[in-house]
Amino acid sequence: MKSLIAMSAPSHSPNELEDIYRSRFDEHIAYRNRVWQVLTAKFFSKLIAPDAEILDLGCGYGEFINNIRCGKRFAMDMNPGASKHLESDVTFIEQDCSAEWKLPEESLDVVFTSNFFEHLPTKKAFWDTLGQAHRCLKKNGKIIAVGPNVRLVGGAYWNFWDHHLPLTEETVTEALRLQGFAIEKSVAAFLPYTMVNKRSVPMSLISLYLKMPIFWRLFGKQFLVVGRK
Repeated sequence: MKSLIAMSAPSHSPNELEDIYRSRFDEHIAYRNRVWQVLTAKFFSKLIAPDAEILDLGCGYGEFINNIRCGKRFAMDMNPGASKHLESDVTFIEQDCSAEWKLPEESLDVVFTSNFFEHLPTKKAFWDTLGQAHRCLKKNGKIIAVGPNVRLVGGAYWNFWDHHLPLTEETVTEALRLQGFAIEKSVAAFLPYTMVNKRSVPMSLISLYLKMPIFWRLFGKQFLVVGRK
């Protein structure tokens, strides 16, 4: 794991983020990793070329970026503890994502983010983050965003201390369009809300779920939006 550091003013300090992550995720690490192995192999790999250069924005413990097969891998997060969980060939960028990214213009093929935008402190931070994604993506590069849909989740959206922005697929779609992205896919109901503090689901059922969008409409609480530069 290689590291780049650029700091700005976040909504939580790095130490606070590390405490939040540890409290929320540490006992679920193995299960979450198995789930993301299925998600990347059975679904997201179909959206990403095998030689793509990818940034995992708000990478958490690296469940996506460690499991996706691609050309070059970057991970960005404000939690310094995230770096301990990344594979050796992932370049870690520790910074506020709304500040200028320490990456060249048009250097990425894909920006992926899951369950992250709702943690940003303001709409301006969200807007500036999308602007950096647009700057760093190559022509025809894409952004793939997954996150809880407040319209479907309701009050449970606020069960997490560090949720700040209430978002829907329409919010994210409009913001991406205003930043110059063309929308390739916008799904209101994709994955269930959370895997934390829930009974483990067999991986075979997750694979089946991904193949049958009718289940998404029944159980999905998170949006999926794909935009292309």
